[in-house]
Amino acid sequence: MLHRKERILDNIPAGSLGIIPLDGCKEMGKRVDEYLVSWRTEEDHEFKNSIVFNGYEKDTYLIDAKIPRFGSGEAKGIIEESVRGKDLYLMVDVCNYSLTYSLTGNINHMSPDDHFQNLKRIIAAVGGKARRVNVIMPFLYESRQHKRSGRESLDCAIALQELVRMGVDNIITFDAHDPRVQNAIPLNGFETIRPTYQFIKSLLSCVKDLQIDSSHMMAISPDEGATERAIYLASVLGLDMGMFYKRRDYTQIVGGRNPIIAHEFLGSSVEGKDVIILDDMISSGDSILDVARQLKTRKAKRIFAAATFGLFTNGMDKFDEAYKEGIIDGILTTNLIYQPPELLSRPYYINCDMSKYIALVIDTLNHDSSINDILNPSERIQHVVEEYKNDMSKERKE
Repeated sequence: MLHRKERILDNIPAGSLGIIPLDGCKEMGKRVDEYLVSWRTEEDHEFKNSIVFNGYEKDTYLIDAKIPRFGSGEAKGIIEESVRGKDLYLMVDVCNYSLTYSLTGNINHMSPDDHFQNLKRIIAAVGGKARRVNVIMPFLYESRQHKRSGRESLDCAIALQELVRMGVDNIITFDAHDPRVQNAIPLNGFETIRPTYQFIKSLLSCVKDLQIDSSHMMAISPDEGATERAIYLASVLGLDMGMFYKRRDYTQIVGGRNPIIAHEFLGSSVEGKDVIILDDMISSGDSILDVARQLKTRKAKRIFAAATFGLFTNGMDKFDEAYKEGIIDGILTTNLIYQPPELLSRPYYINCDMSKYIALVIDTLNHDSSINDILNPSERIQHVVEEYKNDMSKERKE
């Protein structure tokens, strides 16, 4: 991980830091706050007592905000303290379906639409008084509806424009389904961050006998949309790369999309090699498991699936079966979205914690400093791989 002390933070903060984690993102917000409090308490800054650094060192940067609902299901945003002049960071997890609310006596689970409305309510409660409003939305709202095919709505573009019109200056997301959606707001800040480093670090900490070279490992893209992710990983680790492309039935639509007929493979032999499948999300899991089965028929050794967002919309049963059959050896996803307890309890699941990474992004942006080093983790990946190889060689000698 890039250490805070390795970055240049000489700039005057854009404003006194404030973090508002919305309902569904409170746990992540608490972890991020703990990192920031620790760093700024320990920091020896010669200008710390200057008036321009007023509010720089605090016991917490969390700002209490509530969104109570009326009996009809309608709601309002309330901020419990002044945010005038603050550099605000609003954190929202639009995928947290575990939260519920009452609607005329009936219990409703919150959908992404509900979370997005709550975000707008808090922005409205800020009322333009903050110095700057930044939104951290790990799973970009409506990012799967990013392009138009026929007479369709462009939901993601509309949502981004709506946030900008409400006064949002920067939008920070992770592994956007299609980064080109930022074209909808070309004059505002938009950053999409990939957790490749966290995937590699977590995999290496859990699997102790990997041989990281082109003779023993491959990076695989499950479809044409994820090719860039696999190419980056293969380039950084010095691996070969393969990809699948989806043959679809364009004569019908099932579940909002054209059904996949088959996955076709392009690439060199995977026989006897450990394989990492990279994607932005695991939704139902059908595609990942179909790809894994095809790789097994091609005699791949171990298969690890890494996806930024683990939605698991149809439950875990099919993954349990695949693990028992030896199709999947490990699944890696991040804690950027809600993780149900049944996911965390699975023996094949590897959790990638992103709280320190988000804290680094917030801390750097608050100083109006460049986050380029944070966005490009190639050196850090090389470092952690080198350490892993050294530890492996020591164990062999012993």
